[in-house]
Amino acid sequence: PAGHYPAQSAPPETMSAIFDFTSLVTVLLLLICTCAYIRDLRPTVFDREERKPGELPHQNRTGVYGFLWKMSRIGERLSPHVGASCALMAIYTLFVK
Repeated sequence: PAGHYPAQSAPPETMSAIFDFTSLVTVLLLLICTCAYIRDLRPTVFDREERKPGELPHQNRTGVYGFLWKMSRIGERLSPHVGASCALMAIYTLFVK
């Protein structure tokens, strides 16, 4: 009959990286490792150039660059833990997931 279409199958259940915990952890670990690596190559890449008079050096760590600077500091200070987390996440992704 005219206008009759076959039944559509349900779309596969997919989640974005924001709502899937393992993907979120993977994205955060990759962000931390990437920021630490970039900051190791260029130490002032996340620093804002200008400072207002009387402003302390840590007060210009706001916005996107401040967030990336904090991720790089986590990667520097907790590097053994971040490395172990990356290794565990790689094993989980390759063999369990």
